[in-house]
Amino acid sequence: MPIKTGPDLLAGPFAKRTSLGPKIASSEPKLPPPKAPKGVRIEDRIGIQAPAEVIWEIVYDLERWSEWNPTYPHAEGEIRIGQLITAKLALPDQPVQELKPKILDWVPNQQLHWQLSFMGGMIRTLRYIEIEPLADHGCVVDNGEIFGGLMGPSLGRRMGRTVQRGFKAMNEALKDRAETIWATRRDG
Repeated sequence: MPIKTGPDLLAGPFAKRTSLGPKIASSEPKLPPPKAPKGVRIEDRIGIQAPAEVIWEIVYDLERWSEWNPTYPHAEGEIRIGQLITAKLALPDQPVQELKPKILDWVPNQQLHWQLSFMGGMIRTLRYIEIEPLADHGCVVDNGEIFGGLMGPSLGRRMGRTVQRGFKAMNEALKDRAETIWATRRDG
C-alpha cells in the first residue's frame, strides 16, 4: 500500500515542511532582499501612452534634454555605470544649479539612477527615473529623488514642494514628447 503524504503546513513550528520531513535546503545561499535607501522620498508619477522603448530613447539621449526638459535644461555625458554626467537643475523659483551626478545604475527601457553628494556626504541624494510598462503602448514613469545622509531629509522636507513641481513639469514634458514621437511613428 503506497504512503500518502499529508498537506503542507503553512503555519506553526513546522511551516514549509512536508509530512515526510523538512524540505531539503537549496545549495545556493539565500540573500536578504535589498534594503530601500533611507531618507525623504519625493516623486511624481505619470502615465504615458507610448512604449517603454520610446520613453527610454528620450531619457537616454542626454544631449537632447534641452529640447524638452524644463527641469534639466542642459545635460551632457555618457550613461554608463560609474560615469559622471553634467546637468543644470532649474527648479521653479530657484537659481539654476550645475550638478555632476554619478550614474549608479541603468537598465535600458526600465531605469536610470544617479547619485549626488554635498557637504562631505552630509547630504546624499539618489535620483531615479523608472519606466514600468503596463501595456504594449502604455507605461507609468516614476520620476523622483531620495534625500539621505545626516542633513538630507531636512533638505528634502524643506524643498519638497518645489522639487515635486519640478518633477511634475519634467514628467509632463516627457509625456508630451513621447506621445508625439509615438503618434508619428505609429501613423507614419
